[in-house]
Amino acid sequence: MWILVKIFPINIKGAAGTTCSLIGHFSSWIVSYNFNALFQWSSAGTFFIFSAICGVNAIFIAKVVPETKGRALEEIQASITS
Repeated sequence: MWILVKIFPINIKGAAGTTCSLIGHFSSWIVSYNFNALFQWSSAGTFFIFSAICGVNAIFIAKVVPETKGRALEEIQASITS
């Protein structure tokens, strides 16, 4: 989670890092809380649900998230805002 802080400007790093951490932990809790109920319903169904979510995330990242390797923070922000 700490790596997410590197993508934010300095003036909001603290608040944005805290928010990302909170959302990440809350999402992990939701997955952990619901896993047993889903697994009791159908082990194969649980696998396919999580596989579909991962597939959608992979497509989203490939299509929407810009490449940032070797680029400065200012260049990344300029490409996102334009």
